[in-house]
Amino acid sequence: MRTIKTMLAGLLLAAAVPAVAAPVTYNLDPTHTQVLVTWNHMGFSRPSANFGIDKGVLVYDAKAPQRSSVEVTLPLSLMDTFVPDLDKHLSGKDFCDAESYPNATFKSTKVTSLGKNKLKVTGNLTIKNITKPVVLDVTLNGTGVHPMVKKSAIGFNAVTTIKRSDFGVGAFAPAVSDKVDLRITAEGTTP
Repeated sequence: MRTIKTMLAGLLLAAAVPAVAAPVTYNLDPTHTQVLVTWNHMGFSRPSANFGIDKGVLVYDAKAPQRSSVEVTLPLSLMDTFVPDLDKHLSGKDFCDAESYPNATFKSTKVTSLGKNKLKVTGNLTIKNITKPVVLDVTLNGTGVHPMVKKSAIGFNAVTTIKRSDFGVGAFAPAVSDKVDLRITAEGTTP
């Protein structure tokens, strides 16, 4: 009888302790991740460029978002404006100087929950070996099992605005806007 009481007490104690979900690590999928940059060109148009990612790792803790993090590498050679001459110009010394600085990187330093599926992610963006803090407004699109690969998956969108000149790519400002808008969409799956 004493053994049954001890077992029951143990079960009740275990039930009273809240379950702690562990953070989940996702590898971002380069084929379903885009970093779109848009700018004002002399007041006449708003061109854009897509910067693909090489690799990215997202650690997401649904129960404690502040324990989440993200780290991404963007090879500047993957930039695509859909205009080959513009790709070459933006990759050159006037702007990204991709030959000397082949990658841009982002590494989060703080994640703050702003309510259901909304996060503020603060981190360090490095372009041309210049690192500046950037704040991303993030919307979590969803989590679940990816139907194609049968792994846990996550998807999100993020937006921010940065100044090109902060990163040494401010050529032709202000005729070509110094402020550029970044829109990010990404998917990741567990390894």
